[in-house]
Amino acid sequence: MSILIYGLITGFLFGFLLQKGRVLRYDKQLGALRLMDMTIIKFMLSSVIVGMVGVYLLQDLGVAKLSVKPLMLGPIIIGGLLFGLGWGLLGYCPGTSMGALGEGRWDALWGILGMIVGGGLFAEAYPWLRSTVYTWGDYGRLTLPEMLGVSHWLVIPVFIVGAVLLFRWFERKGL
Repeated sequence: MSILIYGLITGFLFGFLLQKGRVLRYDKQLGALRLMDMTIIKFMLSSVIVGMVGVYLLQDLGVAKLSVKPLMLGPIIIGGLLFGLGWGLLGYCPGTSMGALGEGRWDALWGILGMIVGGGLFAEAYPWLRSTVYTWGDYGRLTLPEMLGVSHWLVIPVFIVGAVLLFRWFERKGL
């Protein structure tokens, strides 16, 4: 039960940060889709970097166990296309649609309804998907540090430096 409470607390915290970072705003969503405003990209990349450091630190301290999912190109490509189509049509991604509803924007209900219907359709189609799409490009459980044969603490600083350089480039371009 405590794991569920931790998930609820971190979910509310992430939603609060989404709202404070103004990434729930339609103009920010549209700007990201048109590659004219990188606020959302910077927010998500910052989240990935913080998560990367946190997860590996907790793993090294023995507090958490890394659960690597298999790299399967078929589901990733199809899922990414569906995600992008939904984001482009609605103007919200799943997390921002929940945050937008929390701000009182009722149009976000379309996205939430789409996620529920999509989840149901996925559950019904899963037996067929498992024997077809889930076999396309299955590379097993991989991490970048394992693929490179180095410690994750050698890969993480490269990502941090890359993110900082990308953020500076965005700033110079006014993005």
